[in-house]
Amino acid sequence: MEQPTNLVGVDIRAEIERLRRDRNAVILAHYYQKPELQDLADFVGDSLDLSRRAAETDADVIAFCGVRFMAETAKILSPTKTVILPDMDAGCSLEDSCPPAQFAAFRAAHPDHIALTYINCSPAVKALRDIIVTSSSAETILAKLPADQKIIFGPDRNLGGYLVRKTGREMLLWPGVCIVHEAFSETELLKLRAQHPGAPIAAHPECPAVILDHADYVGSTRGILEFANAMPGDTLIVATEPHIIHQMEKAMPGKRFIGAPGADGNCNCNICPYMALN
Repeated sequence: MEQPTNLVGVDIRAEIERLRRDRNAVILAHYYQKPELQDLADFVGDSLDLSRRAAETDADVIAFCGVRFMAETAKILSPTKTVILPDMDAGCSLEDSCPPAQFAAFRAAHPDHIALTYINCSPAVKALRDIIVTSSSAETILAKLPADQKIIFGPDRNLGGYLVRKTGREMLLWPGVCIVHEAFSETELLKLRAQHPGAPIAAHPECPAVILDHADYVGSTRGILEFANAMPGDTLIVATEPHIIHQMEKAMPGKRFIGAPGADGNCNCNICPYMALN
């Protein structure tokens, strides 16, 4: 989408609206995106939501406020559309932790295993998989596989470990992590819970097991939003990227949402630096 060469005195929102109209564009934004971009988007959602929107849209152009693998997934699902990512440096630590050549060698070393890959990976790694899952769909898909089927799961070891504990299915796990979810501190989380007795904890399954063990609910970003809406209390501790709280506060203004802390005692270290590049 073309950009004005000089932004001095330009009404940025009006210019975005003009480009959206003139180019027949749709703006998709992930829950982890900055609030001002969420508010500009036509649709805000998790990876599964946005994948579906990308596949179903009648727009000619998809402007994706997210990270690179999300825009690449949108292009795979809508190959005739023009897909735009505001900054091509908006990568993903989880994607970076799974180089395609190394994952291919890992697969080759275990020829009797099928590979389930989390959607949070590069197209090259997706091409090496048998099945692609999201945090919303992984457990359901696992339940449909034969009990004796051997499985490789990658690239997120925390999500894979959660699925092993939840389903009892043994899997070989690729050792990748999301730096945002890996940064949560069990010690600081327990301090926060002590300050808010009775407040439940909702966590994303990309968190380490030491965080998930204290969670009252574990699920996708969409699932966390649904849990927040249904919970009887008025305070929730949220263990995922804190920008999702923007959607919670918009939908549930009478409730209080507190971001789970990192080692420094606040949630600022848990903001995704790649999403921030948009």
